[in-house]
Amino acid sequence: MKPDRCVFCKSKLVKGKTDFIAKVGEQIIAIKDVSAYVCENCGEAYYTPEVSRKIDIVMKKFHESKLLLHPVAAGELSFDEIVA
Repeated sequence: MKPDRCVFCKSKLVKGKTDFIAKVGEQIIAIKDVSAYVCENCGEAYYTPEVSRKIDIVMKKFHESKLLLHPVAAGELSFDEIVA
């Protein structure tokens, strides 16, 4: 079933690509160019069950340290520190 509207802002969803980013412990994994239905207004992504299963497979391999990942430069800061 194709999603129709964004559950957050009720805007239209369009077929596209997005990045899936997850923090696992102190590590971050970014999966680029994931097929999704993306909200035209707020950018929220919705995945089909098939794509979700593929993400689960990638995450399982990540947890098992079976992936060769390219390093990504990233900065990290505490929200409390910047708004204080």
